[in-house]
Amino acid sequence: QLQTACITWFDYQYPHLSKLLFAVPNGGSRNKIEAKNLKNQGVRAGVSDLIFLYPGRVYPFICIECKIPTGTQQKEQKQFEKLVKEETKGNYYIFRSFEDFKNIIEDHMYY
Repeated sequence: QLQTACITWFDYQYPHLSKLLFAVPNGGSRNKIEAKNLKNQGVRAGVSDLIFLYPGRVYPFICIECKIPTGTQQKEQKQFEKLVKEETKGNYYIFRSFEDFKNIIEDHMYY
């Protein structure tokens, strides 16, 4: 619900950029055949929930992970965060509230 609310706000605020912020369908339960097909098609464990392909002042793109207030990153998510920060010019953020998400987006775009 949090991620849905954030995307709804973003699409309202920045309709011209809506296709540059997108979800990565890594979560959810799947049967073994579907999971294997998705893996063969390039779904990767640990990839962030959202990717924003908008060049900000500091980073050319950002990866954004949605967590509940008490949620923690899985091992694969920590590995992905490290890869993004060390091997690309992008950055990685975790948000736990609507305000966190809004601040991440606005800081990336305007500061």
